[in-house]
Amino acid sequence: MKLRLGVMIEETWSFFHEIYADFQQHYETTLFRRRQVALPVFRTRVNDHLFRRDVGAFLRRNDVVFCEWASELLAAASRQPTTCPLVARLHRYELYQWADRINWDAVARVIVVSQAKRREFVARFPAHAAKAIVIPEAVSLSRFRSQIKPFAGNIGILCHLTPRKRVYELILAFADLIRLDDRFHLHIGGGRHERFGDYYVALHDLVRELGLEERVTFYGHVAQPEEWYRRIDIFVSNSYSEGLQVSPLEAIASGCYCLSHRWAGAEEMLPAENLFYTNQELIERILAYAHRPQPQREEAIAALQAIIRERFDIARTTAQIRQVIDEVAAQA
Repeated sequence: MKLRLGVMIEETWSFFHEIYADFQQHYETTLFRRRQVALPVFRTRVNDHLFRRDVGAFLRRNDVVFCEWASELLAAASRQPTTCPLVARLHRYELYQWADRINWDAVARVIVVSQAKRREFVARFPAHAAKAIVIPEAVSLSRFRSQIKPFAGNIGILCHLTPRKRVYELILAFADLIRLDDRFHLHIGGGRHERFGDYYVALHDLVRELGLEERVTFYGHVAQPEEWYRRIDIFVSNSYSEGLQVSPLEAIASGCYCLSHRWAGAEEMLPAENLFYTNQELIERILAYAHRPQPQREEAIAALQAIIRERFDIARTTAQIRQVIDEVAAQA
């Protein structure tokens, strides 16, 4: 008889499709669905009651419940009477918006995506240090396949256009870069965020004011990133905070060289020579790579891809997550 696994997720599925498909192959998997009723009065009170009741029933129906985000659904499940073990995956933002609202006593394991985030979790919740294990984000190596191409000076960033991603600062660095070497083009993938419309406008205004309209291309939402990466030579992660950002992993797997700002945990993804703090350091690293002979550039990409195959293959990550679930079920 297969283990009954309940899955709770209401945020993005961007990092979860392959994991959920793996769950369906190995477990009797059920997805939690929140009910909403439309009433002329007492709507919020009734829906809150239904939500609490349905969460409790969901826990009772399953042997283990897995929460893909350590956020609202985990907070609700952790406040219910303990009827089955809870396993949660904590990416990043949950530490700052939800972690203090979760009853960690009720959580059997919390999977964090980097050693940096584990250190942060343990500093906040030292009594639960033994529950926190690191299983990194990962990518599908069958979906994102390497394509080596002649260097064309295409620099890319793919992300939500929010201040945390520091795309504004990247545009400023790019303006300085092309004063030194005018062969480059900046490609910006990512749509307008509903909470940061002003940031989206500011990015376009900056490009216009700097006279970079012919050198910077905005793509909006990129539905097929595996196709988009093929035009990029150097991928840049410029965030100030990440869990373990997936887009650089995808870019490397697709044949891009990658540079990253030194957000906490970036050193778990890239070697020191691929990391930077200042715009000047970023420019120096871009120019150093661009000036290499093509065989040396290909060697550098191959070295990064070896890291992806060894540490960030989705097949490895799904197996590790499944092992955690099986161990928790056996202990229960």
